[in-house]
Amino acid sequence: MSSIASDFPSVSRLPAVKARTALSRATIYNMMAQGKFPRAVALGPRAVAWLDSEITEWINNRVSASRGQEQS
Repeated sequence: MSSIASDFPSVSRLPAVKARTALSRATIYNMMAQGKFPRAVALGPRAVAWLDSEITEWINNRVSASRGQEQS
């Protein structure tokens, strides 16, 4: 039997995203504005988070690009 939590996508708040990507807050928001980083999901009026799956995909694409294997 699956748990309820496994039925929903996992999200991370800004401190976790900064730790995973080694980017600053300003860089994350600048890259989002340029369409170069996954967009945040609004959780409430003053709270956002990022889908872990999208952050993982972004990291994997960065690794591929740095190895000369650009992905679209």
